[in-house]
Amino acid sequence: MRKLFFILILLSASATQLFAQQSYFELLRQDIATQKVALITEVMKFTDAEAEAIWPVYREYDLEVSKTGDQLIKLIKDYAANFENLSNEKAIELMNKNFDLQEQELNLKREYLKKFSEAIAPARATKLMQVINQIDLVLDLQLASQLPLIGEPIEPAPEPEGEPEGSSLEVK
Repeated sequence: MRKLFFILILLSASATQLFAQQSYFELLRQDIATQKVALITEVMKFTDAEAEAIWPVYREYDLEVSKTGDQLIKLIKDYAANFENLSNEKAIELMNKNFDLQEQELNLKREYLKKFSEAIAPARATKLMQVINQIDLVLDLQLASQLPLIGEPIEPAPEPEGEPEGSSLEVK
């Protein structure tokens, strides 16, 4: 879910809205980070000694990951700003920036697998990285499903179904 909120930036219509949304996004980012830690804790079932050793390293990793998340926000803003009139050159530039971010994330994961392996047994560190990868794949899929492909019209979100009669206010 870490990346899901990035797409919401596309919906901002003014600088005032963007400022208000950024504080919301920061809260959402914190909530997602908390949920990610809870999921990792549940799956990994760290011993007390492992937890004491791994969480400081994980927090360091998460801080580094948030920096690439900030770069992703900038990339999505750039994509949104150019979406209607995206030139061939800009499309290639944006895709190359996306590849660069993916490469940065992969290099960061390699670096931190080593650090995790120094903090806990290498097999446990590998399992931790598998869990992180699975969470990231879900987040990436959620984000990708929200981003329109080049050349596709942007459709409004569907209306919620199944509201009981009289539950919504009518403006006349």
